Amino acid sequence: MLEVQGLTKRFGGFTAVGDVSFAVAKGEILGLIGPNGSGKSTIFNMLSGTLVPNGGSIRFEGREIGGTAPHAIIRSGIGRTFQIPRPFKRLSIVENAVLAAHFGGGLPRAEAEASAREALAMVGLPTDPGAVVDGLGAAGLKKLELAKALATRPKLLLADESLGGLDEHEMDQAADMLRRIRAELGITIIWVEHIMGVLMRVVDRVMVLDHGIKIAEGLPAAVVRDPRVIEVYLGTDAEAAHEAASAGRA
Repeated sequence: MLEVQGLTKRFGGFTAVGDVSFAVAKGEILGLIGPNGSGKSTIFNMLSGTLVPNGGSIRFEGREIGGTAPHAIIRSGIGRTFQIPRPFKRLSIVENAVLAAHFGGGLPRAEAEASAREALAMVGLPTDPGAVVDGLGAAGLKKLELAKALATRPKLLLADESLGGLDEHEMDQAADMLRRIRAELGITIIWVEHIMGVLMRVVDRVMVLDHGIKIAEGLPAAVVRDPRVIEVYLGTDAEAAHEAASAGRA
């Protein structure tokens, strides 16, 4: 579904992402991990059109999309969530999702309203027209962020730190939700996350970045045993990540 070759992004003399290549198969969940500043968000920004690559190729369903405008990328079938939810607080929950479907996804108004309600129901948020954003906690805001992306009817979802600010129970619910999105909607997912114990139970493969360079890629149980990954990222969390990866595979 997605083929990335030699992806590079520079900011002045600083290379944020350097010659990164990977592919994602239809129906797969790929985990993208690495220390802060390793280039994960920069890759998401290039995949979603927010940043234009300095080099390399991004092919989605066989078509080059590198440097394409964000609205065109969304309408081609790539949806995205953001680490920090920023809903329109003067709009209702439903209106926020409709806005994403209509202006982001390009769906006609009636179709956008139907898609928004389906997405909200999928994540467990109210579809009552009077339900307001104000009062949603961290988990509710993360759900709304996810619903907005789903309302655009993506084929590929870029999920950016969907567990941040959640407690353990909410994390498990969010992970289960990503599984359901893949199983019930057939959506392929690339998931950036720092909560290794949860991510390793869900993903099919993991790619690890460090200073903008890919240092490992493969099955979760193998990646968490990679000495370089342990050194630059997992550290004392390596054993817990290995147990989670083993549990996910079982």
